[in-house]
Amino acid sequence: MPLDIMMPFWGDPGLLRQTVQSVLDQTNGDWVLTVVDDAYPDPAVAEYFASIDDPRISYHRHDVNVGITANYEWCVAHATHDVVVILGCDDIMLPNYVDVILDAHARFPHVDIIQPGVQVIDGTGAVSRTLVDEVKQRVTMPRGSGARVVSGEALAASLLRADWLYWPSLAFRRERLVATPFRAGFPLIQDLALVIDMVSDGAELLIEPTLCFSYRRHDQSASSLKLLDGTRFAGEREYFRLAARQVEQRGWRRAARAARNHLTSRAHALTLVPRAVRVRGLSGAKPLLAHTFKPLSK
Repeated sequence: MPLDIMMPFWGDPGLLRQTVQSVLDQTNGDWVLTVVDDAYPDPAVAEYFASIDDPRISYHRHDVNVGITANYEWCVAHATHDVVVILGCDDIMLPNYVDVILDAHARFPHVDIIQPGVQVIDGTGAVSRTLVDEVKQRVTMPRGSGARVVSGEALAASLLRADWLYWPSLAFRRERLVATPFRAGFPLIQDLALVIDMVSDGAELLIEPTLCFSYRRHDQSASSLKLLDGTRFAGEREYFRLAARQVEQRGWRRAARAARNHLTSRAHALTLVPRAVRVRGLSGAKPLLAHTFKPLSK
């Protein structure tokens, strides 16, 4: 059964071609790739895919731009195989990615989510070690060695304290993915919201530490552009309030406390204050300061 790779696209056509090439370069050819173009205004994208002679690759273009959440929903609705990846259109699969994911699924067929080993790259493709990612991978990720399964309140609390997942690298069991809708109104934190909904419903997650994916972190991503003006953090506060109520209803008090405290989100906002002051002035830093120090109401 091939790995179902769905790729919603809106972005840099040059990076898109690199991502597609990384799929073509897989040592295990048991995959299918569907690229879903959200009406990107460049005819060269369609021409590029028309030039690819590989039956495993298909290309769909929306007539109008539907937005990130609706495009993700289209991807999920049109996935057909047991294991699904929603690949970022600027990220890179290392040549062993398909092998690692399919092997992990064969060994842990009951697991709903697989988080493989990830390295971070910058806009040029060079491996980058940021403070955010060092904290993610060395401090906040559940401790242990080798492949390990995590679930329940411990997983929810860990993720609500600090989202250490790399969304474009995740592989999902299709049955669970189809059964869990994306939450409306959270376009910049919809990945965490979806996973928390799954975990609250009993999903298990496998941490498979084998390095097989390059996650691109750069200043032009949708989430990065929303950092300095506080838009992303405003959305995060709204989501954490909802998540705290959600997990508290399950009796997960530790997870609810992690959501209300959202410590790493606050710390992230605080680290951006000096940059916001330089770019936007003192008044421009107020949303970041508010997110850092203002308690989250119930």
